[in-house]
Amino acid sequence: MAVMDVIVERLMSVWRIPAVRQSFPWLFLFMSLLGSILKELDLVPQSYFSSSKNFVNLYFVKVSWGWTLLLLTPFLLFSNSANQSRFALFKRLLALAVATAVWYICTGTFLYIEDVTGSCFESKTASIANEFTSKAACRRAGFHWQGHDISGHSFILSYSSLLIMEEISAMTVLKKVRLHRTLLNLLYLALNLIVAMWVWMFACTSVYFHNPQDKLLGTACGLLGWYLTYRYWYQKPFSPGLPPQRQKKEQKQRA
Repeated sequence: MAVMDVIVERLMSVWRIPAVRQSFPWLFLFMSLLGSILKELDLVPQSYFSSSKNFVNLYFVKVSWGWTLLLLTPFLLFSNSANQSRFALFKRLLALAVATAVWYICTGTFLYIEDVTGSCFESKTASIANEFTSKAACRRAGFHWQGHDISGHSFILSYSSLLIMEEISAMTVLKKVRLHRTLLNLLYLALNLIVAMWVWMFACTSVYFHNPQDKLLGTACGLLGWYLTYRYWYQKPFSPGLPPQRQKKEQKQRA
């Protein structure tokens, strides 16, 4: 377990660097812009990850919000029960519920926009006028739907990564807590690993899929969802509030 403690401490030290936290949101915007340019210029060779049927995309990215909740929920439960009041735990779970609402509203809106702006095509040139009015019905018939496809991958991968970055900051105030220590270490490592996976798959999405405007709009929605909650609303009195370590830092800055 000593090796695990060392790895966890090193990861925590990286996240404690102000430049890392401040530049992390901008990383997604940079990758989206650069990836779009590389894709338009056709400079990136095809690879295993250029297929949407790759293992990571099918079993992780397609259900990325499920993986995020699966790992982040127990981390919040055990971290807050170890060192915080029940009210603090309630606020962190409320923040997770808010994040889920943001995910649900944004992905639903993306699907709606694709439906109302698209048409069903039997091939790339022949349109089936007015016969199918939704992407789901069109695809069930074996045809192709072309509409304004805002990148859900760009949204959810950036938003999930920023959400995890904020919530795992509580680990800093738990480093001396022995209760659930091994479990917290495992969850912390798993959350860092999945953030690395999300960043990698975000990069793959940027260089292999979608139009530039669809990727940039999806990324902007992810960044905006994070900013409006953690950088604005959660700093107000009537809100779920910030995680313990983040809240402590904000109070010091205002003092």
